[in-house]
Amino acid sequence: MAILVTGGAGYIGSHTVLELLNQGSEVVVFDNLSNASRESLRRVEVLADKPVTFVKGDVCDKGALDSVFKNHDIDSVVHFAGLKAVGESVAKPTLYYQNNVQGSLTLISAMRDAGVFSLVFSSSATVYGDPETLPIKESAPVGGTTNPYGTSKLMVEQIMQDVAQSDERWRFAILRYFNPVGAHHSGQIGEDPNGIPNNLLPYISQVAVGKLKQLAVFGDDYNTKDGTGVRDYIHVVDLAIGHLKALDWLSLHSGVHIYNLGTGNGYSVLEMVKAFEQAADKAVPYEIAPRRDGDIAACYASAQKAADDLGWHAQRGIEQMMQDTWRWQSKNPDGYQD
Repeated sequence: MAILVTGGAGYIGSHTVLELLNQGSEVVVFDNLSNASRESLRRVEVLADKPVTFVKGDVCDKGALDSVFKNHDIDSVVHFAGLKAVGESVAKPTLYYQNNVQGSLTLISAMRDAGVFSLVFSSSATVYGDPETLPIKESAPVGGTTNPYGTSKLMVEQIMQDVAQSDERWRFAILRYFNPVGAHHSGQIGEDPNGIPNNLLPYISQVAVGKLKQLAVFGDDYNTKDGTGVRDYIHVVDLAIGHLKALDWLSLHSGVHIYNLGTGNGYSVLEMVKAFEQAADKAVPYEIAPRRDGDIAACYASAQKAADDLGWHAQRGIEQMMQDTWRWQSKNPDGYQD
């Protein structure tokens, strides 16, 4: 039996595929490579010393998904495939609803037709909007999303709730990520964004390696320790392991299970810059810029439920996040170059 990983050539997907291979699972990756590289999976195969079955295709293509389920003995799915740039989602909302919502519906339909009912979904802390209290628990209100990306994730969560209510065979684990950062300790796989990075740490590391001139810090007048935005950053390997724990949980539990995956600690933008400078022994020039629309002051998780149910907690701290990011970026200044 194999695990189907949609979007498995991407940043979080490739790290999860590696962890799955390392635990002995057979993996089939389904990815359209729109924001990923085939090279990531070639490197995963070297690191794991095991082959990865790769199928190029889009989750909006029901026929392509049907073929995957027909040709491979799939028993569960980890669903990463989707668009994820907050700014782009504001400019192109229909694109995000088509890819993230319709793609998930198509996948669920193909799974049902194939008799596969176990799915781990890549959701986001953006479903909480601007939180009323911190740290954020899974029971916190959702729906106050500030961009179409977050709304698309929340819509898929609701679809999964409704599908599970209608058919008790379904097993869904919804994982609400906070801010994934870092890279595999080998420096062979990491985050390789198209164009100018949307996320903080890839931007910092590209400034450090000389690809970008300086970092823009959006706002220094928030009600935080130093005026800059505070977020919960989680090492991508810890995040990947969370998916393995969720798959184990679903093998024994039906219905819908929602978990925050974060560290429970919040770091400001300037704290992240300082920590990176120490790890890389390089200065990161920055300038203060106006706040961005839709940004919130602070957001960090309570991950106690994941600890209680899944036996999962983040093990890698901010120093390792920075060291692994710099190792990846310095070894691969132009990413995968595929």
